[in-house]
Amino acid sequence: MLNQRSSFLSNIAVLGVICSSVGLGAFASSSVAAASESSQSQVSFTFGALVAKMKAQAQDAYVEPTSELPEALAALKYDGYRKIGYKRDRSKWKDTENFRVHAFHPGWLFKNPLKIHEVSEGAAQPFVFEAADFDYQDAELTASLSDVSFPGVAGFRLLNPLNVEGRMDELVAFLGASYFRALGAGNVYGLSARALAIDTASGKPEEFPNFTAFYLGKPVDGSDKVTVWAELDSPSVTGAYQFVFKPGQQTEVDVTAHLFFRSDVERLGIAPLTSMYLYGENDRVGFDDFRPEVHDSDGLKLRFANGKTAWRPLSNPDNLQLSFIGARSPVGFGLMQRDKDLENYQDLEARYDKRPSLWIEPLGDWGSGAVMLAEIPTDQEINDNVVAFWSPNEAVKAGDELSFHYKMYWGDEVGRSEQMLMPVVQTRSGKAGHSASEESSLTRKFVVDFDAELFAESGLDGEQLVRAKPFIENTALNGTVNFADVRYIEELGVYRVFLDVSRDDLEVPVELRLQLTDGEKAVSEEWLYQWGWSS
Repeated sequence: MLNQRSSFLSNIAVLGVICSSVGLGAFASSSVAAASESSQSQVSFTFGALVAKMKAQAQDAYVEPTSELPEALAALKYDGYRKIGYKRDRSKWKDTENFRVHAFHPGWLFKNPLKIHEVSEGAAQPFVFEAADFDYQDAELTASLSDVSFPGVAGFRLLNPLNVEGRMDELVAFLGASYFRALGAGNVYGLSARALAIDTASGKPEEFPNFTAFYLGKPVDGSDKVTVWAELDSPSVTGAYQFVFKPGQQTEVDVTAHLFFRSDVERLGIAPLTSMYLYGENDRVGFDDFRPEVHDSDGLKLRFANGKTAWRPLSNPDNLQLSFIGARSPVGFGLMQRDKDLENYQDLEARYDKRPSLWIEPLGDWGSGAVMLAEIPTDQEINDNVVAFWSPNEAVKAGDELSFHYKMYWGDEVGRSEQMLMPVVQTRSGKAGHSASEESSLTRKFVVDFDAELFAESGLDGEQLVRAKPFIENTALNGTVNFADVRYIEELGVYRVFLDVSRDDLEVPVELRLQLTDGEKAVSEEWLYQWGWSS
């Protein structure tokens, strides 16, 4: 389940390996032949027809994709691949105002070429890419690939003047299985999304569905949106997806998914998110590193139909850690990078302070289920070790057809509650008791800070905030709260809660919950935390 996409995509962005536009059919060695092939392959296209195609495909047995790469492409190694960049003067859609398409080169890890089409005026035809589209930065490699026909590409990216008018910056990249990543204005790449998760952390091998073909809707001049359609295939499911991207401070993506199941699925994950959390202020034990924090995301945020907002700080546990937060048709959930202060990271290259948050807003009734959070132990920041998704309660059986509609928001934290609730800003932990207390693996102190700014907007001054000490509502499943207190710290502008918790069994995780109220209604987010088990 550990995934090294986090490091890879960041590295290729830095190294200039430019992604995007997966192609269909044999890539011709000359532009004349390419144009001829493209015109002859034009077919009508609608999303409805794509849905019908994938529904019919689910009736057939799954066929494992086979590599069709010529030997020169299949033989590419990391050292050669990392040098390859897409030439900006070879961009597709140079005749449009707001979007460009680039391709990821096939080869190295990406041996199964993808098919990509351009859709314009209701007709689809294959994009054609060739060696002349890429800068190899290596004369020998350039010569060896100059006459090679490409049967497809590894993935694609879309560019847009996201940050500066007139400058095309990366907006979204699709590369590998059903993974993709997008950016809001001012962000750098961080967490990823997937189309679907199957049997994640279920005790059986996880299945990774693949996007097998893409259809890119060519935007009309002046359009601020672009549509991507995709085919999904795996042993258990086929699917038809529609993504409508609207770039901005928070890039909005409207997602429609139609799924057709070939077989039973034990654990289905809808709108899965994948991120990296190495350590933060709550658990940096064991890391000899000058950087105070290292993570792409620092918490899971949830909003429920009853108006409640919850915050679950992420952790890097000693053992696989699963949390299930049940609700009927949640208002929203997502992995946030709430801490945006460079001083708290001290990393001038990775710029974790600029990593985006990703908020999922379900549309329509998703029924009963739970948001599942999986936290996987890791000792390296190259591994994606955090997964979150919505998992329906109802079992998925062979022959089932499911549809989901939701919006994604990529950028600085979104999904804030309409209520004036104090957000959690820091979580710390250490030995329970006082400085002279003996350390015990059966006791732990948790210190949680809530930003008091919103509470102060009620008109209370510092002295009144001290006297208006909120009530603490807390529980500890499989544990006992032995001490709880809250204090207003004017210098920091926070309410700080202290909890001393004990447990009887090291092999049973302790689920903690606390919230501040004014005696009647909530005045803070609900803080959730899992004090993990030890083997």
